[in-house]
Amino acid sequence: MGRMEIAAGGWAVLVGGAAVAGWIDAVIGGGGLVLIPLILAVAPQLAPAAALATNKLAAVSGTASAAFTLVRKVRPPARELIPMGIIAALSSGLGALLVSMLDKSVMRPVIIVLMVVVGLFVAFKPSFGSGDSDGIHAGWRVAAGLAAVAAIAFYDGIFGPGTGMFLIMAFTAIFSQNFLRSAAMAKVVNTCTNLGALVAFIAGGHVLWGLGIVLALANIAGAQLGARTVLGGGTKLIRYALLTLVIVMSLYLSWQQWS
Repeated sequence: MGRMEIAAGGWAVLVGGAAVAGWIDAVIGGGGLVLIPLILAVAPQLAPAAALATNKLAAVSGTASAAFTLVRKVRPPARELIPMGIIAALSSGLGALLVSMLDKSVMRPVIIVLMVVVGLFVAFKPSFGSGDSDGIHAGWRVAAGLAAVAAIAFYDGIFGPGTGMFLIMAFTAIFSQNFLRSAAMAKVVNTCTNLGALVAFIAGGHVLWGLGIVLALANIAGAQLGARTVLGGGTKLIRYALLTLVIVMSLYLSWQQWS
């Protein structure tokens, strides 16, 4: 952490925020919307890259713990998740390395439109992602799943908001399976996208390890609670969480774009 100092109240806010962010990430994704602004508010002297990198350390820890819990219960196909994870890490790392080359103000309107489309689709097609289907994992679907992972992971490395939601939607549509199985797969892939971006941040020397480890422990606690919330609520909970995320993310990105 260097010489950075945080008051006791600031630590309490960050630890609590990290736990909440872990719960949100485990349920649907988007925890960075909570933790990154808190880090910058409590420690305004930090460079944005340091805040992003330290948040990424917390996020990868919490998401990995949630993925472990969900995979143990849901049992998604391991033979597909391994290559997906490798592609996700590489694509996300590449995106993180190229992040300075792309203008986020150009990307935001596109992502806002995509989120609204996703929200409308889910709202007006209640059968999507429901039921108990284990999905169809054969033929063209496997290649399409790998391509979707590569594209979404690259986006996560560059920009990131809504990555978990986009993964759940892609897996549900491609494999014709329910939201719960898609969520378990998404958590594994999202762990790898976070890991790929984290490696790039570590290489750049941006991670504040002392702060990051504390926040990672709090994030894991929140993520474990979130994973159990998902398992208890099933596909219905994920559907409502997805629609909520669409509204929140669209408003947040719109405020960033046009405020």
